[in-house]
Amino acid sequence: MNSIIESNRKPHAVLTPYPLQGHINAVFKLAKLLHLRGFHITFVHTEYNYKRFLKSMAMSPNNNNHLIHSIPHFRFETIPDGLPHPDDNGNDHNQDLLALCDSVRNKFLAPFRNLLAKLIDLASAGAVPPVSCLVSDGTMPFTIQAAQDLGLPILLLFPSAASSFLSAMHFRTLIHKGLIPLKDESCLTNGYLETKVDWIPGMKNFRLKDLPDFIRTTDPNDPMLQFLMELTDKAHNANAVVLNTFDELEGEVVNALSSMLPAVYTIGPFPSFSYHNPEDQQLEILGSNLWKEDTVCLEWLDSKEPRSVIYVNFGSITVISPEKLSEFAWGLANSKKPFLWIIRPDLVIGGSVVLSPEFVDETQGRGLIASWCNQEQVLNHPSVGGFLTHCGWNSTTESVCAGVPMLCWPFFADQPTNCRNICNEWGIGIEINNDVKRKDLENLVNELMVGEKGKKMRQKVMELKKKAEEVTRPGGSSYMNLDKVIKEVLLKEN
Repeated sequence: MNSIIESNRKPHAVLTPYPLQGHINAVFKLAKLLHLRGFHITFVHTEYNYKRFLKSMAMSPNNNNHLIHSIPHFRFETIPDGLPHPDDNGNDHNQDLLALCDSVRNKFLAPFRNLLAKLIDLASAGAVPPVSCLVSDGTMPFTIQAAQDLGLPILLLFPSAASSFLSAMHFRTLIHKGLIPLKDESCLTNGYLETKVDWIPGMKNFRLKDLPDFIRTTDPNDPMLQFLMELTDKAHNANAVVLNTFDELEGEVVNALSSMLPAVYTIGPFPSFSYHNPEDQQLEILGSNLWKEDTVCLEWLDSKEPRSVIYVNFGSITVISPEKLSEFAWGLANSKKPFLWIIRPDLVIGGSVVLSPEFVDETQGRGLIASWCNQEQVLNHPSVGGFLTHCGWNSTTESVCAGVPMLCWPFFADQPTNCRNICNEWGIGIEINNDVKRKDLENLVNELMVGEKGKKMRQKVMELKKKAEEVTRPGGSSYMNLDKVIKEVLLKEN
């Protein structure tokens, strides 16, 4: 991708992700796109996550730590997150989500302002170009205040699906209609969540259970609900909002959002953009993972037949009980299909992962378990034919861009909404019952990998993959939207 910026003085964008792996991945991909377009990038990690990032880089097979300070016009900075940190030197665990949200609301603005002041001083000394714009994760709304203070344009990236964001925009309406908070805990199991929600524009035949699961609370002052309503309110104060989606996937929803906000642009899916820009090798090697990537799995995949392997990954946050782990394990084992299963050290509630010797014996040579991987490389490997996923939005777009159909087991947040679209709207996945049983999983794995339903889903996802490639090529809608955002918002060339 050629730079659209011709001047010698580079514009300087400060990018700030929410401090969780999935959000970091999305914002980092946008940072790469802007870097390719000629921007000087400052990427802001929390101190805790930057330590994890450095550790993961140092532990990678190629030890890419030297790259961190050597890529021209791409720099990392840190701010404290205001949370107590565990004493263990592992630094390989996610932080408490509620505590993190509270800290973002109350403790991030001051250190962020200090960082911007430092960057202004560095610019005065000629060490970096002057800061010209802020690009922030939409779940870091304090950045809007900082942008207003300095008179800088600010672009918000909401790293979820457009439909999840639109759902959150209607949380206040759900409260006014008396649909939430739930009357009591029984609403979770008595069929109440089947209540139709057919009045959100662009979202047909949705039920309460298909909306982001933050609504499943009995507390009118639920902190997560309050946090999300605050950030959607503040989105109106940004110069523009961008989404990692594309019009062919969520056009009606994007139209509805466009009628509610000053400016909304679809600039995704990010993985397809990166396929068109192989020249950005240094940033590709740098990556954004907070866990060490296991590269053995790619060599293992090389030994397998095309489309024969089911890839299993529940993302960076999902935690499951030992009982559910066992059901998943034996469902995979009994399917007799080769599988690659990513199991984080903190996947199981209350302890370490223990898989029985019988399971290990049964799957010897046919199954591989790794702790983390480069998911895009895995999904694009010719041997991978299906993806058992938690339906995080990054995973969803990566699966679409790789042309891989899905088995869906949503865990929390926006994942039920993504699952609903994957299975019902786009027809590229099958939902797994929350109370997963090994026999059901065995059948679903076989249906996905070799059944008629799986074959149809594969055709549909390959069609979406082709559309994703079209919109991110020069002249495509997402490509042109990115150009527009840069010129009209970040560079203020109205």
